[in-house]
Amino acid sequence: MVRDHVVSSCLRSVGYDAEEHVLEIEFVTSTVYRYTAVPRRVHRALLAADSLGRYFNREVRGRYEYRKVS
Repeated sequence: MVRDHVVSSCLRSVGYDAEEHVLEIEFVTSTVYRYTAVPRRVHRALLAADSLGRYFNREVRGRYEYRKVS
């Protein structure tokens, strides 16, 4: 999956597969996680958020199943 670099103190890059509804996030620690069944609106709102880390913690973490990719 292609991820785009983001400006954030805790996220490094974010990617989204619209067909599979998978959100992939690389943290500044270089750890990558894939979150499943994530609506496209959540991906768009994440990228538009004033604070990506705050949005992630409030709207993604703990709400979607995930697995560590690397």
